[in-house]
Amino acid sequence: MKLGKRDTKGQFLLDHVCNHYSLLEKDYFGIRYVDPEKQRHWLDPSKPVVKQMKCQQPYTMCFRVKFYPQEPIKIKEELTRYLLYLQLKRDVYHGRLLCPFTDAAYLGGCIVQAELGDYDPEEHPADYISDFKLFPKQSLRLERKIMDIHQNELRGQCPALAELNLLQRAHTLDTYGVDPHPCKDFTGSTAFLGFTARGFVVFQGNKRIHLLKWADVSKFKFEGKTFYVIGVQREKKLVLTFHTSTPAACKHLWKCAVENQAFYKCAKSSQIKTVSSCSIFFKGSRFRYSGRVAKEVIEASSKIQREPPVVHRCQFGQSRSFTSLSHKQLIMNMEPLLPALSSSRERRDISADNETVQERQEDETANKTRADEERRDTHADNEEEESDTLSISDTAYNPCASMVPTPVEESQDVLFQSPARMLKELHADPEMQVELQAEQDPELAREEYRQSLCNPPNGRHQIQACLRSAVRLVVMATGLLMILLPLLLVLLESDLDISFLHDIRQTPEFEQFHYEYYCPLRRWFLCKVELIMEHLWGE
Repeated sequence: MKLGKRDTKGQFLLDHVCNHYSLLEKDYFGIRYVDPEKQRHWLDPSKPVVKQMKCQQPYTMCFRVKFYPQEPIKIKEELTRYLLYLQLKRDVYHGRLLCPFTDAAYLGGCIVQAELGDYDPEEHPADYISDFKLFPKQSLRLERKIMDIHQNELRGQCPALAELNLLQRAHTLDTYGVDPHPCKDFTGSTAFLGFTARGFVVFQGNKRIHLLKWADVSKFKFEGKTFYVIGVQREKKLVLTFHTSTPAACKHLWKCAVENQAFYKCAKSSQIKTVSSCSIFFKGSRFRYSGRVAKEVIEASSKIQREPPVVHRCQFGQSRSFTSLSHKQLIMNMEPLLPALSSSRERRDISADNETVQERQEDETANKTRADEERRDTHADNEEEESDTLSISDTAYNPCASMVPTPVEESQDVLFQSPARMLKELHADPEMQVELQAEQDPELAREEYRQSLCNPPNGRHQIQACLRSAVRLVVMATGLLMILLPLLLVLLESDLDISFLHDIRQTPEFEQFHYEYYCPLRRWFLCKVELIMEHLWGE
C-alpha cells in the first residue's frame, strides 16, 4: 500500500490506529493534536489530514477517549475497557476527575491492584504506595487508605476486574468524562465548561453550578469569543453566555458541544443535521458530526462475536525493587497497549528489552531512594495538612504533556507505520508540497497588498487608496441594504409560515430587536406620518 495521497482523511488515520490495536469499539476514541498557538483540536475524520496538520511539524498526536461511555459495564471487550481505564487513570493524575476522599482512595486502590496485583509483605516495602504518583495532591493519609483498600478489600482481583471496578466507581462522579474548557461567565468569574453523557455542565472551583440535560439543550452557537448555550429550564427559555480567551478556543468549544450533543442525544446517526454557529442573516461556521451515536455503538458492541484479543498490559510490578515505580515510569504506563506481536521470538525479544530497561531504571533510581525518604519524613507533617479535595487542572494544561509516542514496531509493512511517519510521508510528497505552496501564495499576495496599503510610497497613492476603499464600502453597504431591507420587512411585517423565517423569528436576538427597537421606531414613524397628513389636510 503506497501512502502519500493528498486526500487521505482523518478517518483513515483513526482506522489505522484502531486496526493496529485490533480495536473494534472505536467510536469512543479520537485523535487530538495541538496547533502552534497551543489550541487543542480533535482530528476531523471527514477532512484531509494534511489540510488540518499544516505547519504542525514535528507532528504530535494523542490517541484519547473522546466520548466516555455512560455505562462502562455495556462495553463488550476487555481491550476497550483497558483503554478507557488508561484514560481515567490519566484524568485522575491530572486532577480532571474530581474525587472525594473515599472515592479517591478506592480509585487509587484499584490502580495499584491492577498494576501490582495482590499485596505481598515480602516484596512490598512499608511505604510502597508513595512510589506511585496517582493524584496531584497525595497526602500520607490518602496513601494509608489506599494501602488498606489494596491489602484487604481488593485482594484476589485480577487486573481486568480491578480495572472494571475503577470504571464502575469513576462513572458515578460528576466530572466523569469532563474535558474542561476554561472561560469566563457574564460576571467575569472563571468557569470550566464540559460535556458528559448526561448533558452540559459548568463548574466553578470544585463545584458543579449547572447541569443542563441533553433533552433540555436546544442549540449551541458562538460569535467571536462569546459562546451561547440555548435551552429550556423549568419550562422557561434559558440562554447562558460565556467568554473564551480566543476565537479559536470558542470555535473548538462549539465543535465539541455539537459533537457531544449529537453523540449522546440522537437515537440514530441519520438524525444528525448540519448546524451553523448562528441562525440570523449569516450562516457563520457550519459543522456536522459524522460518526455513529451512542445507542448505535452499544448495539454494535452487543453483536461482536469474535474471540477477544489478548490485552498486553505494561507490568511494573514484576520487579522486586519498587523504587522503580517513579513518576516518570508511571506516566509511561499510562500509554496505550503494546502492539500485537506476530511470533514468540518477537515476544521474547521485547520482553528482554523491557527487562533491560527496568534494570537500568532501577539502578538509576536506587541512589535516590534515601534522599527521597528523608524528604518525605521532612515534609510528612505538611502533607498531612493538605486538602483532600482535588481540583480541575489549570488553564495551562497541555494535553500532550507526559506523552511518549505510541510504541510501534518498525517493519517493512506500511500498515504498521506510526501516524507521525504517515503524515511526514504525506508532506514529503512533491505533489503535496506544490499544492500547499499554491495555497500559501494567495495568502502571501493578500498580505503584501495589505502591507502596501498600510505603507504607500507617497500621499497621492494614500488618498487614492482611501477613496477606493470608501467607494467599495459604499457599494457593498448599498448592495447589502438592498438585499437585507426587503428580507427584514418580510420577517417583521409578513405572516409567512416558512421554516427558515420561523427559525429566525424564534431567536432571542430577533425578538429583542423586534420589541425593543423596531416596534418603538414603527410607532414613532407612524405618528410622524399622521401628523404630516393632518397638516396637509388642514391646509
